[in-house]
Order: sequence, then structure tokens, then C-alpha cells
Amino acid sequence: MERLKTNKRKIHRKIAAISAIPLLITILSGTIYSILQPLGVDAFWLIKWHTGNFDIINLQPFYSIFLGIASIISIISGIKILKEKP
Repeated sequence: MERLKTNKRKIHRKIAAISAIPLLITILSGTIYSILQPLGVDAFWLIKWHTGNFDIINLQPFYSIFLGIASIISIISGIKILKEKP
């Protein structure tokens, strides 16, 4: 039983680590863009980053799907870890 708990935690940590950077980029780019827009600053490149187009590589076709699935898996695995008895 203890091994199962350890595996759940390892999976949760790996998913969280993999999805943390894209989530951070999405959050920061959207926030900064919304702050700059009323100031009249045109930073369209932030919207491109927000949607997964990084010029070097365009991940737009599956960027939001990846973020959504990674978020759902992280939430579900986190809830399961919290429900476990100590």
C-alpha cells in the first residue's frame, strides 16, 4: 500500500513539473498583455506566446489541449493524494 502512495506522488510530481513551465508562460503572458493593452502598448507577441506560438516552434494546435489535460490530471491526482489517510 505504501508503494502505491509513493507512485501516486511521483506521478503527480512529474506531471506538475512538466506542466509548470507552459502554465507559467500562459499566465504571465496573458496577465502582462492585459496590463499593457490599456496603456496602448501593442505586444501581440505576448498573445502568440499565450497560445503556444513561440516563433521557433509553433505548438498552437495542441498547446491548449496539453495544458487542459495536464491541469485535469494534476488536479485529480492531487485530490486523490489529499484523500489518502496518513
